[in-house]
Amino acid sequence: MARNPSRRASLADAGISVLAREGARGLTHRAVDAEAGVPAGTTSNYFRSRALLLDALVARIGERLAPDPLVHAELSERAPTKDLFAEYLRDIVRRLSTQRDVTLALFELRLESARRPEVAEAIGTWLRTGFDGDVAFNTGARLPGGREEIALFHYAIDGLLLDRLTTPIDPATPTDAVVEALAARLLPPAS
Repeated sequence: MARNPSRRASLADAGISVLAREGARGLTHRAVDAEAGVPAGTTSNYFRSRALLLDALVARIGERLAPDPLVHAELSERAPTKDLFAEYLRDIVRRLSTQRDVTLALFELRLESARRPEVAEAIGTWLRTGFDGDVAFNTGARLPGGREEIALFHYAIDGLLLDRLTTPIDPATPTDAVVEALAARLLPPAS
């Protein structure tokens, strides 16, 4: 396997673009070569199989959607309130919506995981370990609510982003207003 990390990242980014635009069926080594503007066979030199290419895309999506450590450091200093929960939601929605191709590629991989166990394993592991840092199931974020509320919030964000990146059912309602409503309704009343 070729070892140039910047070339690997560039090819994975090209793969993400192909996946977002063409779907899983359009994702081929040749299509990634064309998207990246590299000689035919370059992608297969870096990722010998489709499974290795998909693994690289999952890893690259994780890198590109990773939270800004400075933003999360500031948020982690605040008291656990509904407002803090809303700030985390806004941060995740911002990252997912500003990187449209990355999010569409993530949705494509999740759909593909329903048909292919090897994709399900790769994407499932990544989702369970948390693409959003402090708010993941396995970390100690100081947020109101518990594991159930965090899960509900993930389900809601997935639906919100699918709606906003495809054909919105209510395009007139600002995304921030939806996030505020989600935070207000997903969390139990303060004790």
